[in-house]
Amino acid sequence: MVLIEGGTFLMGSDEFYPDERPVHERAVDTFRIDRHAVTNEEFAAFVDDTGYVTVAERELDLADFPGANPADLVPGSMVFTPTAGPVDLDDWRNWWRWQPGAHWRRPLGAGSSIDERMRHPVVHVAFEDATAYAAWAGKRLPTEAEHEYAARGGLSGARFAWGDDMHPGGRALANSWLGRFPYRNEGVGDAAPVGSYPPNGYGLYDMTGNTWEWTSDYWTPRHLRLSDRPVDPGRRRNLLAAASAQEGFSTPRRVLKGGSHLCSPDYCLRFRPAARSAQAEDTGMSHIGFRCARDA
Repeated sequence: MVLIEGGTFLMGSDEFYPDERPVHERAVDTFRIDRHAVTNEEFAAFVDDTGYVTVAERELDLADFPGANPADLVPGSMVFTPTAGPVDLDDWRNWWRWQPGAHWRRPLGAGSSIDERMRHPVVHVAFEDATAYAAWAGKRLPTEAEHEYAARGGLSGARFAWGDDMHPGGRALANSWLGRFPYRNEGVGDAAPVGSYPPNGYGLYDMTGNTWEWTSDYWTPRHLRLSDRPVDPGRRRNLLAAASAQEGFSTPRRVLKGGSHLCSPDYCLRFRPAARSAQAEDTGMSHIGFRCARDA
């Protein structure tokens, strides 16, 4: 882990997406954070030691899905699938599919394997899976503020983890989508082994790009400054949990940070420290991983 000295920074961005606003001053205490995302190799050690079964591997309860065809209620996860050509970018269902049998050991479903991907970030992990691993390792998930502070690498207000230029000198410094999304990728085209790209100013790898990463914070459609809610921690958590829900979402959502290899300037310019995304706690995907933190 890397020790990150606490301090005050400007969190958020007014340049890109509304959910990154407002830019506001935020303080974080000194903490430690993993140098890279948790890998398949590390997650396998956890599963071997504990016998843990991830959410994507568990049988589904018919009572939770009234009216559903029992034949459709099989374990699985969401897998990205490139399209044959241009599609409507307002409908994510054009490139995401529910894949029965997909989970962390079988990232593309039955017949796939992680045998050649042990140094890749573990994916298809739900929030519960990530927190279970963190507890086993004697760690925790980082807060959204900690993740953003660490991702900035000591650069104040920069758009990217390395500065303001997306591709300085024409070089990609994070694993993102290069080309036309979601049908032509001239980059890696998948998650890369951890450490494949240069570290940031704190010596941390892939804080942006490669895979989105879970944080412990509930999602809200804009940043809530500490002055926006009562100080009482219990009531604040309840209010944030309520604020994370939107019409049509019955499952609490948490903040993902960092973007992934699927982030493309023509669709989702989110491989930036300030970027954030909402994710239902019970849903893993083929581009979501995590790293852990620990109090100093």
